[in-house]
Amino acid sequence: MGNFKNKTIYQIYVRSFKDSNGDGIGDIRGIIEKLNYLRRLGVDYLWLTPIFTSPQNDNGYDVADYLNVDPLFGNMADLEELIQKAGEKGIGIMLDMVFNHTSTKHEWFKRAMAGEEEFLNYYIFKGGSPDTPPTNWKSKFGGPAWAYVENLNKYYLHLFDETQADLNWGNPAVRENLKNVIRFWKQKGIKGFRFDVINLISKPEVFEMDFEGDGRRFYTDGPLVHEYIKELVRDTGIIDMVTVGEMSSTSLENCIKYSNPAEEELSMCFNFHHLKIDYKDQDKWQVIPPDIEKLKGLFEAWQIGMQKTDGWNALFWCNHDQPRIVSRLGDDKAYRVVSAKMLATSIHLMRGTPYIYQGEELGMTNAYFTDISQYQDIESHNYYKIMLSQGKSSSEALKIIGLRSRDNSRTPMQWSDEEYAGFSKNKPWISLLDNYKSINAENGLNDDNSIFAYYQKLIRLRKEKAVISEGGIEFILPNTKNLLAYRRYLGPEEIIALNNFSNKEIIIGQDFKGYKAILGNYESPLNGGQTLRAFEAVVLEKQ
Repeated sequence: MGNFKNKTIYQIYVRSFKDSNGDGIGDIRGIIEKLNYLRRLGVDYLWLTPIFTSPQNDNGYDVADYLNVDPLFGNMADLEELIQKAGEKGIGIMLDMVFNHTSTKHEWFKRAMAGEEEFLNYYIFKGGSPDTPPTNWKSKFGGPAWAYVENLNKYYLHLFDETQADLNWGNPAVRENLKNVIRFWKQKGIKGFRFDVINLISKPEVFEMDFEGDGRRFYTDGPLVHEYIKELVRDTGIIDMVTVGEMSSTSLENCIKYSNPAEEELSMCFNFHHLKIDYKDQDKWQVIPPDIEKLKGLFEAWQIGMQKTDGWNALFWCNHDQPRIVSRLGDDKAYRVVSAKMLATSIHLMRGTPYIYQGEELGMTNAYFTDISQYQDIESHNYYKIMLSQGKSSSEALKIIGLRSRDNSRTPMQWSDEEYAGFSKNKPWISLLDNYKSINAENGLNDDNSIFAYYQKLIRLRKEKAVISEGGIEFILPNTKNLLAYRRYLGPEEIIALNNFSNKEIIIGQDFKGYKAILGNYESPLNGGQTLRAFEAVVLEKQ
């Protein structure tokens, strides 16, 4: 397996990172412009959200051509230049492969719609009458998971939007075509791959009704999923590259298997259990206060479970689908800087590979849009309508969208205090945040106590101290409420991370004699070794 344990990965949501040509949309040349910034931060890989040809109904996660760059973002020459120039700075490029489904504009799907038998078999088509779908499964974006095609008298499965048709991985021709996609990009010098919802690719032999849920129990971590991933990895020779699977509603047992080197599947997994601690009944659109004790339990279960079996975690708070963590679990007003630093500390020192989502290193906040028209996200609009139909007022629905919308993380990267935050010369595709005058990269680069400077230290520590990248983990002080504390150990080396997830002081009641603070988000860490201030994080090293 590739060496990814002491590395840090930076996610770029291309459309919102940097616009080089003034059309209001981020692009590949914009990333090239900012390579020195990324090098200064210290990251090792850039994961780009999909840059492939797409109608952009789901921001590129609806791919119409896996082998071409969408003109929205540039062209193949731009991408080749990015791969080369990033490589010269010691940064590898990772592409985002959407292999569970294609756009309905993909050539394969168009040929299926024309009734070509070979291509009908590339997707999951089932017979049925116009008013009776094959099953009662629900789409992840709301509404039924089946779409009826009149001229074929068949339904096709779409676990996401109606314009994203699920591929039939049971067909060897589909698997071979997808392997060719990987081979193509590998040859171009791509250094890693992120696989979108890869644990949904194996569908059951028989499709049945779900009278207990929305159908996910029948296709999540499906019957042949491990077999399919092993085959993909083996036949494309990507075992030594960095690969991460996005795992939807997965289990620890499956993630152990996906990421255990002995299985020869993936380097690591994204799971989302820790980001559901403020969902009521697992429903994203029902908001409750975050349950920090539950969060601690989940981190411990996954960290220890993976450690026992040699599995590996992807460590992250934010991505293009999640609200900004400083607004969600920190305090983006009174304690924005310290809480952003604490949240970073809490995961960067765990066992796993940390991911930084663009703007997280600046402490960027949720969007706080005031009108539904400002939201661009298809899911937000769907659920806004659903909430209104359930009797919520528009202000109630907007409040929930404000906390949950994927657009919270999709607002333009805040580079400077100039117009449009230095993101573009013209009006961006989505509204900017009002706070860019104070929260921006330029301010972060010029301040030794900035969140940016703190992230640099965390990234450096992981490279310098094998105890972080290679060591074991043990959770300590579990009964101290709102405190996430753990010990990392490797031979004689030992560090302790203490993280206060509340805006109140915490009395730890333990003296860490023989330890020295090597990092903290307050000027003088650990008052007398006993008390942590609001959102305080301290990293101690055994002397």
